[in-house]
Amino acid sequence: MKKIDIETKAGGVHGFVDERFSDLADVFIENFTSRDEVGASCSLSIEGRTIAELWGGRKTREGQAWEKDTVCTVFSATKGAMSLCAHILADRGILDLDALVTDYWPEFGAGGKESATVKMALDHSLGVPHIRSALKEGAFYDYDYMVKKVEQEKTFWIPGTRSGYHALTMAWTVGEIVHRAAKERMGSFFNREVSQFLNTDFWIGAPVSAASRISPMIAAEPDEAWMQTRFVQQALAGGETPTHLFMRDFPLMDPNEPACHQAEIGSANGITNAQGLAAMYTPLACGGLVDGKRLVSNDTLARMSRTSTASHEDATLLIATRFGLGFMKSTDNRKQADAVNSSLIIGDAAFGHVGAGGSVGFADPECKLSFGYAMNRMGTGILMNPRGQSLIDSVYQTLGYQSSDSGAWLSN
Repeated sequence: MKKIDIETKAGGVHGFVDERFSDLADVFIENFTSRDEVGASCSLSIEGRTIAELWGGRKTREGQAWEKDTVCTVFSATKGAMSLCAHILADRGILDLDALVTDYWPEFGAGGKESATVKMALDHSLGVPHIRSALKEGAFYDYDYMVKKVEQEKTFWIPGTRSGYHALTMAWTVGEIVHRAAKERMGSFFNREVSQFLNTDFWIGAPVSAASRISPMIAAEPDEAWMQTRFVQQALAGGETPTHLFMRDFPLMDPNEPACHQAEIGSANGITNAQGLAAMYTPLACGGLVDGKRLVSNDTLARMSRTSTASHEDATLLIATRFGLGFMKSTDNRKQADAVNSSLIIGDAAFGHVGAGGSVGFADPECKLSFGYAMNRMGTGILMNPRGQSLIDSVYQTLGYQSSDSGAWLSN
């Protein structure tokens, strides 16, 4: 292993990398020297072996160093963690993904939702992407309040008939399905069955003891290209569109408040770092196994990695999207004129999830790869920006993948 220990204008960059993947370290360093990275971590495992562990920069532009154990909010990358809980329950025969949601949660059937299935909650076709009415202050930190709001909400479309990103409400649709099936809140289930099982730092509802390790998030600075995208223009236009409601309510979650860190918002407030993201996906890249212990079966793993919905125009994001049951698939919008930083280019067999600003975790069973990237300076766009995507590209190129022109990285 090659040790990394250098100084940049943004602070020290540290860690180690297998010599074969030295380019990954070079790109990580370049993010600090050329792409205004502030604080970040990157982790790569192949066949269950950690190949690279990198961290560096600062928690704030002029503040404390980003340490190996520094964690931050990874926003929607949390959706992969929440969805994993549902798949673990399905693997154990506790949750039927083909069942109606009302089989577990009868109250959910109001407002035209009686035909909704568990799978629809996972693949963003459920029909309740947002709440139309104004929400109270601190609403996202009040789990029971939000569950009631979701129960009462009328559908935006007949469940299963179209796809629209459930950016926020997924926390209380999938979260409550897990709660009802497991008879335990999703956050505690995840902590025991995944984080403790894998011996990694990843919380959906962080303990007070982790507070000193949590880096503040730095909001993205909107530029002209981002402001002129179709997504932003629709968000600013008002009305009861999923796009406007998403951006109306997103500020209700403040990632720099302890109340947010400690809440259970399974769609948006996971606290971890690159190591935690990569660790969660390691068994999913390796046949469901880690250190000889099984997390999920091969059948469940195949179900997790399969595309479930695909749309040329997502009802919320207004871009082409591809989703599995709770996970994102490789999604290519690089040639869409009115979208910037709105792609995730990974292997065709890979699955994972992006978080707002550019964090990401994913598994690629084809090459037994698991990857995590987390950072505190958020970028513009809906999916990946050049900092994270350049790291992903470096990994696939080192592995000998030849091209991503098809919309996903292809091996020989």
